[in-house]
Amino acid sequence: MRFEGTENYVATEDLRVAVNAAIQLERPLLIKGEPGTGKTVLAVEVAKALGCELIEWHIKSTTKAAQGLYEYDAVSRLRDGQMGEERAKDVKNYIKKGKLWEAFTAKKRPILLIDEIDKADIEFPNDLLQELDRMEFYVYETDETVKAKQRPIVIITSNNEKELPDAFLRRCFFHFIKFPDEQTMKDIVDVHYPGIKEKLVSDALTTFYSMREVPGMKKKPSTSELLDWLKLLMNEDVDLETLREQDPEKLTPPLHGALLKNEQDVALFERLAFLNRRQSGPTPRGPAG
Repeated sequence: MRFEGTENYVATEDLRVAVNAAIQLERPLLIKGEPGTGKTVLAVEVAKALGCELIEWHIKSTTKAAQGLYEYDAVSRLRDGQMGEERAKDVKNYIKKGKLWEAFTAKKRPILLIDEIDKADIEFPNDLLQELDRMEFYVYETDETVKAKQRPIVIITSNNEKELPDAFLRRCFFHFIKFPDEQTMKDIVDVHYPGIKEKLVSDALTTFYSMREVPGMKKKPSTSELLDWLKLLMNEDVDLETLREQDPEKLTPPLHGALLKNEQDVALFERLAFLNRRQSGPTPRGPAG
């Protein structure tokens, strides 16, 4: 099983190497990178490329590791028992399988995505160590051990919001997705918008990367936001001269709401435009005739 990218996902060589190394080593692949660099989409595309089922576990701040194994609804069973329900006699009717249980018992080797693991409590990764190592867990309520039929391909994403435990990191194959350079970004744009005007892409990318270099931005625009912006530029048929405009009063690009996602960054660009106007000063007049 080798991942070579797909027609919908531009995977750099180092990313392809990382995916295939994790598959070969049978270790979880830990993917970090800026939001919008395609971490979550990677799991979707790997599943497509390898013809595997994708099982997605999206982590929230309230998610507990045990939920990935199973959840036992004792309250419902008690209520049904009081009502004389026949199903209350079988505890299995009140056990909800988690995403790891689904992955362990899948008929064909699946892709298990554990998305944004850093959103959960700091102990969350450590609580999964034994299950990910042994590929099995014990269900106390039914006195059974659930063992993986085959080791799933595990892809874990993190936005680097908090440090992950060393013991967890040691068990993973790690890869950091660098923000795409301009040529890679052109390839990504071509995949999403084949036939787009080259001049529009060139001017848009110049503006986009210039914006990312502005000091003090709270949230730099990402790949997905660039794609949204280009879609709007195409739909609105914005004149290329608008993008090339050097007037300081138009420092903020057209349709910037697709790129700037908070009022602080909008205010930053407006402030830069004001400073540029002050530095430029009024046009000097010639001597009186």
